[in-house]
Amino acid sequence: MSTATTATRPPAPHAADSHDVIRVHGARVNNLKDISVEIPKRRLTVFTGVSGSGKSSLVFGTIAAESQRLINETYSAFVQGFMPTLARPEVDVLDGLTTAIIVDQQRLGADPRSTVGTATDANAMLRILFSRLGQPHIGSPNAFSFNVPSVKASGAITVERGNKTRAEKATFTRLGGMCPRCEGTGSVTDFDLSALYDDSKSLNEGALTIPGYSMDGWYGRIFRGCGFFDPDKPIRRYTKKELHDLLYREPTKIKVEGINLTYSGLIPTIQKSFLSKDVEAMQPHIRAFVERAVTFATCPECDGTRLSPEARSSKIDGKNIADVCAMQISDLADWVRGLDEPSVAPLLTALQRTLDSFVEIGLGYLSLDRPSGTLSGGEAQRTKMIRHLGSSLTDVTYVFDEPTVGLHPHDIARMNDLLLRLRDKGNTVLVVEHKPEVIAIADHVVDLGPGAGVAGGEVMFEGTVEGLRASATVTGRHLDDRASLKKSVRTPTGKLEIRGANAHNLRDVDVDVPLGVLCVVTGVAGSGKSSLIHGSLAGRDGVVSIDQTPIRGSRRSNPATYTGLLDPIRKAFAKANGVKPALFSANSEGACPACNGAGVIYTDLGMMAGVTTTCEECEGRRFQASVLEYTLGGRDISEVLAMSVTEAEEFFGPGEARTPAAHAVLERLADVGLGYLRLGQPLTTLSGGERQRLKLATHMAAKGGVYVLDEPTTGLHLADVEHLLGLLDRLVDSGRSVIVIEHHQAVMAHADWIIDLGPGAGHDGGRIVFEGTPADLVAARSTLTGQHLAAYVGA
Repeated sequence: MSTATTATRPPAPHAADSHDVIRVHGARVNNLKDISVEIPKRRLTVFTGVSGSGKSSLVFGTIAAESQRLINETYSAFVQGFMPTLARPEVDVLDGLTTAIIVDQQRLGADPRSTVGTATDANAMLRILFSRLGQPHIGSPNAFSFNVPSVKASGAITVERGNKTRAEKATFTRLGGMCPRCEGTGSVTDFDLSALYDDSKSLNEGALTIPGYSMDGWYGRIFRGCGFFDPDKPIRRYTKKELHDLLYREPTKIKVEGINLTYSGLIPTIQKSFLSKDVEAMQPHIRAFVERAVTFATCPECDGTRLSPEARSSKIDGKNIADVCAMQISDLADWVRGLDEPSVAPLLTALQRTLDSFVEIGLGYLSLDRPSGTLSGGEAQRTKMIRHLGSSLTDVTYVFDEPTVGLHPHDIARMNDLLLRLRDKGNTVLVVEHKPEVIAIADHVVDLGPGAGVAGGEVMFEGTVEGLRASATVTGRHLDDRASLKKSVRTPTGKLEIRGANAHNLRDVDVDVPLGVLCVVTGVAGSGKSSLIHGSLAGRDGVVSIDQTPIRGSRRSNPATYTGLLDPIRKAFAKANGVKPALFSANSEGACPACNGAGVIYTDLGMMAGVTTTCEECEGRRFQASVLEYTLGGRDISEVLAMSVTEAEEFFGPGEARTPAAHAVLERLADVGLGYLRLGQPLTTLSGGERQRLKLATHMAAKGGVYVLDEPTTGLHLADVEHLLGLLDRLVDSGRSVIVIEHHQAVMAHADWIIDLGPGAGHDGGRIVFEGTPADLVAARSTLTGQHLAAYVGA
């Protein structure tokens, strides 16, 4: 019998192993110019480029959006009807996609009822724990929830037995954990009535001083027709009942001019319309009214815990659920570790894992009762990461948007370890990032540019970090930039005193903030920087505070409407043509009737992605044809809105179209590096860094001598940071005082004075650990910040 011999050939690669890259060909989302890239799977890829170069359009708008859309399509049409509809991105080929998990910088919902505990499910687990182990036992997990009110009901029920029916009396109670006084919000509101109305006038004379409550409009008809009081009588002459009806009356059905309506008193109406919203999200004039008319005080009955007396009476090891939620998470993790109860072992394990993830990711200083609306962008993003840290899933694409926002250089190393751990489990990690410390750990780099907006959208470099460093791209040239310490610092012209600051984790801090200089407040994440500056300085006369809250904008908002630039432009057009300004607004009389001034016709297709087509009548210009016949300086309004900031600055400068008010706004936009933005570009297409700078440009017009900026380098490329430092210098040289809360070493090195908080986060922080010049901080090396800054400047 002969033996068959086989040549020792390596086996042919399995077909399944050939999909090692995510291929993108011909991407044209937003400003991308038909680009093609191949991204290696199971590697860490960092996307770099100046702010507005198209990084987010490629990573979020193309790769992540298509992955999400394909997953949604696997559900039934019924389920898809409840999901956000996503259009297929404009791209020729998208191959090799895997399930994408997006961890972006969108702030966690600023609903007043949302806390760190409710946002991460830690509260849900604690409620079950207390309902099983708490003594005395008071009821189900709902009895510990501050969102569930207690309910009692009694009445007759009909019982059928055999062929007889009998009415029996029944009572029903459901115990909820909501504090009845503050309805689970932890604070009670008190109204200053003098800010609601002028009691010397009658309603018809305009007594009400609430925004939007004019007697000419809808409210006027309701007040005149309700019949509960005389609209011609001054309010101070109202009887007790009339005043109660005006202010507090519960919703009552009335008929006015043949229309069925509901009338309710001013205070319930204000609570429903204004106070249910987050204060930060309100329009400026409404926010000013709320701050003037309403005082928020801690609820006296639950002492701010939001919980009913019953929920607070049930304890485990001497602690109730409110005490546990108020603990710093790192301490709470130790407390849970000390509970040895086999009956709830799986629950304790899951809770332990969640709490340990908080500590590992650097958020151990938070507490579970912290309202989620008060978290910074970086804290919100890291809170979202907690769900994914212990996950056993592999071959997933994780997409991060600047995960180092709000992180001190000391904390960035920990974040890098987390990103590498996710990759080493066999996942593809895509990161949009500007910090050189994160770019350094990349396996693969994709650099977009060369510029921003229409000047960007091209792939400038693809390859390794060494290759990027050697390349002549903007990122490559600036990668090793290191700002040096200033030779001489400015002398303060005065000081702002802060005495006994004790918000959050601050320990009775006394500090003098120098005026007339560039002062940087720094310290590790959670050391108390924002608590000190926003808690003690914001709101003082002459202080203009520019925080991290994102700009909200619809497709109809654009840089011209947001900055108030459109007002002087409309007036200039109206004056030059002898017509009224409303004609030059695409949201008012001048709007194209076919698309209502949107420039596009949107067709809703149910659970399928809607289709947007350019309006045929106005060809996307948004205005009626008759309006476009009016010109200013030879240009019509649609041509002006299509200009970039730089072009418009020239157009409205000296010359036929000279408009000083518009020119001043455009100068500020150019100052913050937004010269390339088109005036009519929808805000929804702007990147995070661009929105931050747009906000900065708007606030620069405010009358005030002290500017407080909260992490202005967020979303800025290394090259843009130089531009920002020049802007800060110009502000200080013009006589303003600038206080910056910042972690970026280039800004610290450029400061005249540094206030460093720490030494750690949470209850390990809250103290001033250094005050002085950057040179002294580097020389002393006594704090974490000092050590990192010394390494950065090469001292």
